[in-house]
Amino acid sequence: MPRLGVNIDHVATLRNARGGSFPDPLAAAQTALDAGADGITLHLREDRRHIHDHDLARFCATLTAPINLEMAATAEMVAIATRYKPHAACIVPEHRREVTTEGGLDAAGQFATLRPIVAMLGGAGIRVSLFIDPDPAQLRAASELGAPVVELHTGAYALGRPDELRRLTEAASLTRELGLECHAGHGLTYGNVAAIAALPEVAELNIGHFLIGTAISSGLAAAVREMRALMQAARA
Repeated sequence: MPRLGVNIDHVATLRNARGGSFPDPLAAAQTALDAGADGITLHLREDRRHIHDHDLARFCATLTAPINLEMAATAEMVAIATRYKPHAACIVPEHRREVTTEGGLDAAGQFATLRPIVAMLGGAGIRVSLFIDPDPAQLRAASELGAPVVELHTGAYALGRPDELRRLTEAASLTRELGLECHAGHGLTYGNVAAIAALPEVAELNIGHFLIGTAISSGLAAAVREMRALMQAARA
């Protein structure tokens, strides 16, 4: 059974749209864990568009479940990660103008930059993963860098591109040969998760946007009913 990591970034996006402290990403994380999630993923971006530094501090001080920090390969983020020491850090490509992560990290092309970062994070007791496309050259580079985990980018598969499931299947198989733990994520939904969850090498799936979006639909009716009941009780 693969583990489920729930990304709660977009709870913070909603909070930040209005300011203040509601909805609380930490409360959402606890709800996800109570419902059966195995861990929580959050992405501290350079522009702090959703998760903020104080969120990471609260998560690390409060939760006992594994925290997976998605982060860019920058000195600032390495300093933050080694300060708070989440269970894991997933190094992702990051571009300020992108709406969401647009592809995998170029581990082969950024080998010299990534080597000291992987070493520093690992030396701090943080389990390092690299978010990469299902490409053999990238998998081999991740192995040579000493990262114990890779997360396969499933975004192209989620868009329905031909041959992506085959590429993911072959990449997952190669992780076993290379001695890498295999995770996967990006764009996964109720409709497409089964084929990825069925891959025997996949130990963890990280899913966020779809779950938070679905929660709005599934929870809105209950929230409206409770508000209506409180209003009626106040007039009774």
